[in-house]
Amino acid sequence: MREDTIIVTDFARPRANYPHARRAGAFLFVSGLSSRRADDTLAGVTRTPDGQVIRDIAEQTEAVIENLRTVLRAAGADLDHLVDVTVFLVNMADYAAFNAVYDRYFSATTGPTRTTVAVRELPHPDLLIEIKAVALVDSTPD
Repeated sequence: MREDTIIVTDFARPRANYPHARRAGAFLFVSGLSSRRADDTLAGVTRTPDGQVIRDIAEQTEAVIENLRTVLRAAGADLDHLVDVTVFLVNMADYAAFNAVYDRYFSATTGPTRTTVAVRELPHPDLLIEIKAVALVDSTPD
């Protein structure tokens, strides 16, 4: 594995051939992350006995941010190193509930810049959100 490549073990593996993150100088570029767990289940998705699927944007958002924290920590960083995030929402009707969780983690004065866009769909039909990020970290690998 290349020295600048971050692949987190005991974590949801990427669904194609790309790393969780790649270091470029003092920057860390984190691939898009969802609420997928290491066992391939999704946080924020409940299936009822009658077959109904309940998707919870708040729970998915928290799981995505915690997954982001996991990848950052594997690279020797944390959420406070983020400089920019791009958020992909399947439904802009979820924007307020997403923001309520996001605002628990970040402030306008110390958090990263952010772009939020609506997308038609994500790689799994139960996903409501994906986040990709850029962090500024020490340029020497741990």
